[in-house]
Amino acid sequence: PATSAAAALVARPTSLVSYRSGGALAIIGPEALALAAARRLPAALHRTVVIQEPNNAGARSGSESSAASGITVVRDKVIQVSGHLGQYAVIVSAPPPLGGVNLQQKLGGQRTQFDLVLDLCEPPFIADELPPFGYYAPRGNPEKLEAALAELPDMVGEFEKPRFFAYNADICAHGASGLTGCTRCIDACPAGAIISMVEEVAVDPYKCQGAGVCATACPTGAMTYVYPTVADHLAKLAALLKTYRAAGGSAPIILYHDAETGRARMQQLAASIPEHVIPLEVAELGSVGMDVWLAVIAYGAANVFLLPTDATPQRVGAEVQAQIDYTRAILAGMGYRPDAIGLIAGEDKALPRTLAAANGSTVSAPATFAALTDKRTNLRLAIDHLYEHAPAPQAETALPTGAPFGQIFVNRDACTLCMSCVGVCPAGALADGGDLPQLQFIEGNCVQCGLCETACPENAIGLSARYLYDPAARRGARLMHQEAPFHCISCGKPFATQKMMTRMTEKLQGHWMFQSSDALKRVQMCGDCRVRDMFKAEHKRGQLT
Repeated sequence: PATSAAAALVARPTSLVSYRSGGALAIIGPEALALAAARRLPAALHRTVVIQEPNNAGARSGSESSAASGITVVRDKVIQVSGHLGQYAVIVSAPPPLGGVNLQQKLGGQRTQFDLVLDLCEPPFIADELPPFGYYAPRGNPEKLEAALAELPDMVGEFEKPRFFAYNADICAHGASGLTGCTRCIDACPAGAIISMVEEVAVDPYKCQGAGVCATACPTGAMTYVYPTVADHLAKLAALLKTYRAAGGSAPIILYHDAETGRARMQQLAASIPEHVIPLEVAELGSVGMDVWLAVIAYGAANVFLLPTDATPQRVGAEVQAQIDYTRAILAGMGYRPDAIGLIAGEDKALPRTLAAANGSTVSAPATFAALTDKRTNLRLAIDHLYEHAPAPQAETALPTGAPFGQIFVNRDACTLCMSCVGVCPAGALADGGDLPQLQFIEGNCVQCGLCETACPENAIGLSARYLYDPAARRGARLMHQEAPFHCISCGKPFATQKMMTRMTEKLQGHWMFQSSDALKRVQMCGDCRVRDMFKAEHKRGQLT
């Protein structure tokens, strides 16, 4: 019954992304190979062969066409290919000052884009692990070339796919004040669909292929996976585990696999998998991360395993493994078996034995909390529950570098309390002391993005990844540094610190604009008094003249 319930977990897209392809195909590559491929494709595809040879830079430029075959042949050096299904721009070299020109425009076409690209070059012009839809790069593999030639004729018409992600720039830790902080989603995306926009990121929904690892890597929850949402997924999973226990089951193992190669592999192994293993299909393996895994353990699963395949992109595998390392450290710090979560690989024959021999960590009292859409809240709920029932709880545990939890260190001798760090912190982990010159830190909010470290002009801040289990200590404000305030010498209002004023005065004493005692005194005044003093001095000079 549990397996049947798992099969009922249907992913529901929230919206769709649409493509339109008219069949305009660019075939880029060596002459013999490109022409042979073009001749094997139907005339319904408007084929343009762009010949690329090793000496193409010096080859003649121009085009020729055959009415009989319907193939246009171009001898221009391609310098860039970009876009997606229905909107591919092929840029070829052009004399200075242009440098490059759109091939469709050069050919006098009514459009500026191709709908499809068959790239027979090595390396290909788009090297992403998951290239955009409509882009085929066999990379010299005959089987992949045959598959591309078989699929291309069907890539004409209108197509739709789910919009897999949602992005909240308000809580993104990518950048602030022109500085760069977190780049985890950009680094993890195997489709090259995420780019930096200085203080936030932008996701191209047409290039996104739903790998989901961006949401798994995101430390704040700014990037979320919505196919389905984590809240929906965990609600169904909690119900599934409850049903499993009610039917007399114990120590369940959740085995995640993807909806393509993973599904095919599970179908082959279904008869040999132990009864306490519950296969759970997700659209992509990278779409579930530590917030899901820890919640699943909190809901009563003994193990959470993920089944990668040869089709799992390397970037996805690397990020998932990093997240597993963070999760294992958090579990170990509470006395649970760290190997309760992991990737499970190996040959099909050995997989059932590996699953049967797995030792997990079943929580003594399964959690009943309702998962939310906020990633950090779900993590807190899951870890707090596991900590409450932990077999050997510690106060804290060190985490691998890059983990989304931790503390900062402040060199008090160097810190001037300029508050640059407070101004750039995206998570509210740093705060000033209001009317007092203080720097306060809330560890539970810190995502270890490094923006505070980058922004500090005195290099006074360092990061340290760890997890602090005590909720009160994690959520409470910690005083990192404080100093005696410096009061305006005119009105007595506090507006800086003694250390900041001392350093500023020392640096300005040698400047030609601050050679007079009056100029240096103004530095020691608040903004209002400084302006009044300058006007007073101007008035006196006017009276003397």
